Amino acid sequence: MKTTLNLSDELVARAKALATREHTTLTRLIEEGLALRLRRRAAIPSDKLVGLPVSRQSGGLRPGVLGTSNQSMFDAADS
Repeated sequence: MKTTLNLSDELVARAKALATREHTTLTRLIEEGLALRLRRRAAIPSDKLVGLPVSRQSGGLRPGVLGTSNQSMFDAADS
């Protein structure tokens, strides 16, 4: 089936380069991508999806722990 897609120039250029490296076609890459996406959605039925729990606690981080510093959070986890 033929169809028309509006894709960004950068995305198409990257996809064509990948297709060349993998000795395949742009069409095949698009087909594979769609198939992967559809398979992933089909693997988990929407009625089985559950939301992640959300904490209702307040207060934030312990005093002295910087939320913007990985090292600070690692140190707090170790103590």
